[in-house]
Amino acid sequence: MAASTNSGNGSVPGGSNATAAGSGPDGGYYQYSIILDHLIGDKRQIKDLNPSIMGGLPNPHKTDEQKMIERGMESCAFKAVLACVGGFVLGGAFGVFTAGIDTNVGFDPKDPMRTPTAREVLRDMGQRGMSYAKNFAIVGAMFSCTECLIESHRGKSDWKNAVYSGCVTGGAIGFRAGAKAGILGCGGFAAFSAAIEYYLR
Repeated sequence: MAASTNSGNGSVPGGSNATAAGSGPDGGYYQYSIILDHLIGDKRQIKDLNPSIMGGLPNPHKTDEQKMIERGMESCAFKAVLACVGGFVLGGAFGVFTAGIDTNVGFDPKDPMRTPTAREVLRDMGQRGMSYAKNFAIVGAMFSCTECLIESHRGKSDWKNAVYSGCVTGGAIGFRAGAKAGILGCGGFAAFSAAIEYYLR
């Protein structure tokens, strides 16, 4: 009689304050907190999904046009053109900035006491900006193209590519003023490229 009374009132083994979530296959009762611990708590069995076991996400099939665009964007010519455009914009902005803080912009050596007009100042700023833009564009295109060619030849992507490319670019620019200037340009540009690569990596 006592056994039927206990089974009828729905009491849970382990204490009267426990909350029953449902009966298990062995006739016992489960608590919501215990189930949650095994599902999302500290007692769950699988902590993280292993990609080698679960498999990666399926990649959609690439069309011929997409493959052609990817090959074009990875080519040395595209990288050189992109660096040329970026160098032109950066050089132009830098030239205009330096002309803006230069007190000799619009200065006339024939009449040093004359105040330059706004048109003369803007003309000098434009000329300096265009000069800087051309130089930066040439350097950027040479550096990017040589780095891409060296990387393709070596088959590696590491900091040495930038150092070799910097030496080639600096040497080519410096050799216009002589062998000594070419050697100094090669060493200086290579050291600068190495410092930039060390900072970025």
